Amino acid sequence: MTADAGRGPDTASADGSGDTVDKGLAKGRIGTLAGAVLGISTVAPGYTLTASIGLIVASVGLKMPAIFIAGFIPMFLTAYAYRELNSRVPDCGASFTWSTKAFGPYVGWMCGWGMVLATIIVLSNLAAIAVDYFYLFLAQVVGNDSIADLASNKLVNIATTLVFIVIATYISGRGVTTSAVVQYALVGFQMVVLVAFAVTAIVRSHGVPTGLSFSIDWFNPFTGLTIAAFVVGLTGSIFAFWGWDTCLTLGEESKDPTKVPGRAGLLAVVSILITYLLVAIAVMMYAGVGTEGVGLGNPDNSENVFRPLANPVLGGFGGLMLFLAIFASSIASLQTTFLPAARTMLAMGSYGAFPKKLAAVHPRYLVPTYATVVSGIITAVFYAVVKMLSDRALLDTIAALGIMICWYYGITAFACVWFFRRELFTGVHNIVYKFLFPLLGGTILAIVFVISVQESLNPENGSGSSLFGIGLVFYIGFGLLLLGVVLMFVRRATHPAFFRGETLRRTIAPVDVDKETLT
Repeated sequence: MTADAGRGPDTASADGSGDTVDKGLAKGRIGTLAGAVLGISTVAPGYTLTASIGLIVASVGLKMPAIFIAGFIPMFLTAYAYRELNSRVPDCGASFTWSTKAFGPYVGWMCGWGMVLATIIVLSNLAAIAVDYFYLFLAQVVGNDSIADLASNKLVNIATTLVFIVIATYISGRGVTTSAVVQYALVGFQMVVLVAFAVTAIVRSHGVPTGLSFSIDWFNPFTGLTIAAFVVGLTGSIFAFWGWDTCLTLGEESKDPTKVPGRAGLLAVVSILITYLLVAIAVMMYAGVGTEGVGLGNPDNSENVFRPLANPVLGGFGGLMLFLAIFASSIASLQTTFLPAARTMLAMGSYGAFPKKLAAVHPRYLVPTYATVVSGIITAVFYAVVKMLSDRALLDTIAALGIMICWYYGITAFACVWFFRRELFTGVHNIVYKFLFPLLGGTILAIVFVISVQESLNPENGSGSSLFGIGLVFYIGFGLLLLGVVLMFVRRATHPAFFRGETLRRTIAPVDVDKETLT
């Protein structure tokens, strides 16, 4: 704790950072391009499209491009909240740290808890997709389709998933520079293959029975959709953009902590939107949204839309490369997703919100190795339990993830408005980027959060699995948030310093009127 830690709540240090502490992470390792690559890797376009297209099409049909744009809007607006907060308080705790400084320890703790839960859920999904495409790839190489069926065997599936989690945990614990180098190759490969797939699908769409002609109406969300369908589809779309904020949790390890993470985040989220729209248009033009055959609405394809499309679109070798690209995407993201999970735990441990052991940093690799290992163990247990409860656990966790994302992204957006409240109207830059964009983004996310929780109660939501007549999605999503409330008060009873504001204080950003024009 720094010398100014004795101030009372609602005060500020000269730079607005208050009493944030040095965690001992490596300095100056990540530039704008590396940060964007790590952000894109965490989002994992290949894996995400595989997991989300079926869910989105089931809800909105041909309006998938419109829904991707609708999901992009709150992410884009919220990205500016992250950029502004990071420019003043670069801290690996990101949402946890900023929401604590804006709203106090209780909101901050729950925001951090939501972020950790989201990463654990995503890690389990990534491992599941990696297993599917690992056996698909092997089946294609060996020429034995029965090998692909091994992914459906629960014991084999869980065992293979655990192996992948262990490997990803090990790589993540070897240092952020190692992670970045690995990601350049994996991200580059998957993006090249996805673009090649999309272009080929569009070109060949005119010669297949399921092919559709391009329509500008696919981008119009105001026709042909009910509010309920729009929100369910939007939840899937928001899930599809999750992960770009990894750039912000690497702020303390960036070359310019106040600028690089924000730029990397914006670059990542825009690049992802372009990729999604290209692939969405391509698969709709080639496969259509029918419920039979290769149709995107076929429930048999909902968890793996690229499997029936790979060979018809790209041929034998090209299809093999697509399977390998999706496998690379999930493995790459599995590794990078440990970065925000471990760094959030590191920050929460540093400030006493989580056990202090989680604040340990490896003396050689300068990364939170202990927190990384803990993330891996929790992910393994979570995946095994959910897999045993639901044969279609992927759909349940994706639907639940939308609740988590809206929760902590929304809190962060509102935290930006409140943290900078003294300077919101001191210039055009502040009005737009510290007030309007975060407020709009946070409001959209809050509305989607409330409706998503209501929808999750329905047993038909997600895979259709339920407990005591309530959808499993509710237990995974909102139920785990409620568990956080219990754990928070247990932590307060045993280690109250953080909740008394003794380790991380509420602050108000000092007025900054230097930026009068849009940047």
